[in-house]
Amino acid sequence: MDEPVMDLDEVAAWLRDAHQIVVLTGAGISTESGIPDFRGPQGLWTKNPDAEKTATLQYYVNDPDVRARAWQNRLSSGMWDAEPNDAHRALADLERKAALHTIVTQNVDGLHQAAGTAPERVVEIHGNVREVKCLSCGRRGPMGPTLDRVRAGEADPRCDACGGILKSATISFGENLVPEDLQRAQRAAARADVFLALGTSLTVYPAAALPEFALANRARLVIVNAQTTPFDGHAAAISREQLGTVLPDLVGRV
Repeated sequence: MDEPVMDLDEVAAWLRDAHQIVVLTGAGISTESGIPDFRGPQGLWTKNPDAEKTATLQYYVNDPDVRARAWQNRLSSGMWDAEPNDAHRALADLERKAALHTIVTQNVDGLHQAAGTAPERVVEIHGNVREVKCLSCGRRGPMGPTLDRVRAGEADPRCDACGGILKSATISFGENLVPEDLQRAQRAAARADVFLALGTSLTVYPAAALPEFALANRARLVIVNAQTTPFDGHAAAISREQLGTVLPDLVGRV
């Protein structure tokens, strides 16, 4: 069965006429900023399955070696130097031109806000790497000072307040999402009349279920992703093009 190929003028008209646009973004929108994805053909976990342990709460809590490796990974992460790309900037432009209500992102890099999207429109469903949190007392703070401690020789820095285990304020496997964030994302999707799924495989739940809420509202589902997704059969339009190419072209027509 042929895919519903994206007609940019038609999709731009949907966006112009929409009362509530909701966007879900995944790792594919940030790869063009030099941030590798995890599960793609060249993904970090595809190349090194053992690296997934650093993002799994059970291993992180129980193994100091895993925590030490995770802190070294954070030090060398390309996220600190990454800049928004044309796809991020196109979504910021869409906010100014049409009824963009919410961007739900599975990414933790903060690039939507850096591109100019209003922070109050962004739901970081998997948290943010730029903060650190204590798993015992819940204390949070900026990541920078803790990374400085690692650079100074602390392999596994502990919370200054209670001595608990520190990790980035991201959602690891085995860790619950913030209920308020998930509920906000679901409410927005349930009221959308156009839902854009961009650079996401739509396989990591519960974020991957958001198109279901939109489809239940008879929203038009638009998918831009390099690989096929489980929702392709429900999409009104699909593109396999690079986001940094197709999104600016699309938004330019709105």
